[in-house]
Amino acid sequence: MNTTEDRKAAVAKARCWVIKVGSSLVTDDGLGLNHERIGDWSAQISTLKRKAYRVVLVSSGAVAEGVRRLKWRHRPQSCHQMQAAAATGQTGLMHAYEARFRDNGFYTAQILLTHDDLSSRMRYLNARATLTALLALDVIPIVNENDTVATDEIQFGDNDTLAAFAANLVDADVLLLLTDRDGLYDKNPDYDPDAALIRRANVDDRRLNRVADVSGKGVGRGGMITKIAAARQAAASGTSTIIASGHEDAVISRITSGEELGTWLQVDKQPLTARKQWIFSLKPAGVVILDDGACEALQRRGKSLLPVGITSVQGDFERGAAVECRSKGGVLIASGLANYSSKETRRIMGKHSAVVK
Repeated sequence: MNTTEDRKAAVAKARCWVIKVGSSLVTDDGLGLNHERIGDWSAQISTLKRKAYRVVLVSSGAVAEGVRRLKWRHRPQSCHQMQAAAATGQTGLMHAYEARFRDNGFYTAQILLTHDDLSSRMRYLNARATLTALLALDVIPIVNENDTVATDEIQFGDNDTLAAFAANLVDADVLLLLTDRDGLYDKNPDYDPDAALIRRANVDDRRLNRVADVSGKGVGRGGMITKIAAARQAAASGTSTIIASGHEDAVISRITSGEELGTWLQVDKQPLTARKQWIFSLKPAGVVILDDGACEALQRRGKSLLPVGITSVQGDFERGAAVECRSKGGVLIASGLANYSSKETRRIMGKHSAVVK
C-alpha cells in the first residue's frame, strides 16, 4: 500500500478528531476575529457531527482578540496584562463560535484548562469524563488555555501542546493542527527556495528535530517545533497528527475525506495505558541522566530504573514528582514518577540496590 492509500485508510477509520486553529488564523494575524473563517470552520465541523464524528475544537485567539479590543499596539509581555487581554478577548471568541455553531444546529461548551488541572490525577480524570460526556451529548467542546489564571509555572505555553493533551483525554484518532503554513518543511521556506514539504513521517523520527521553527508572524506562541512536540505527546494515546494550512478552502472537509494535504505524522506503536498517558502529560520537575546500560534496560527490556544506572540529577524535586529519564546525549528515554527526592537520588545514584538504604 502506498503513502496516499495508507493515509486514506487511516483517515477513513478515524471517527474522533481534535482540531486546533491558531491565533494568526482566528484573528487575521492579530487584526481581530475573522468571523468569516470561524463560520466556515463551524460549518465544516457541523457536517462532520451530522456524520456521527466526535470533534473537539481547540482554538487560540483570546489574547489576540483582547489586545485588539483594548487597542494595544503589541501583544503584552507581563503576565497580568496577558491575563487581562485573555479575559477581555475570551468572551468575544466564544460568542463568535457559539453563534456560528448554533446556526448549524449545535451547542458548544467552553473548556478552559491549565497544566495544573492535569497534574492532579483526579482532576485529569474529571476533565476526561467531562469531555467524554459532552461528546456523547453531541455538544462541541471548545478548549482553550485558561490564560486568565495561568502563570509561568503552570501554563501550557501554546495551544499545540494543549491540543495534544485534549487528544490524550478523549483518545482521539487524529489531531489536526491548522496553521499558516502548508505543513512541515525540510528547510525554512522563507529563505530557501529548495525547501520541500514533508508529506509523511513517523512521529518519532529524530530527523524531525532538525526542522526549523518557521512559525512566522508573532501573533501566537507556537511554531513547527511545538507542533512536532505536540504530535509526540498525542502519540501517547495512539493519535496520528496532520499539520496543514488553515488558509486552504474547505480544509477540514477535504482532509477528513482523505485528501493528502499537509504533513501526516503517523504512529506505529501501541497507545500507552490511561495511567501512563497521564504520567507522560505531567510537567517534569527534574531530569535524571542515565548510562547506556540503563537506557537499554528501559527501552528494550522494559526494566525498572535502578540507582546504579543514574549518572546525574538535574533540578530539585520531591518523591512522587514527574521526572524525565534522558541519555547522556539528552535523548528522552522515559518519563515516570520518582520514588526518591532529588536529594535522595543524588545520594544513591551509581550505587547497587543492595547497598541502598
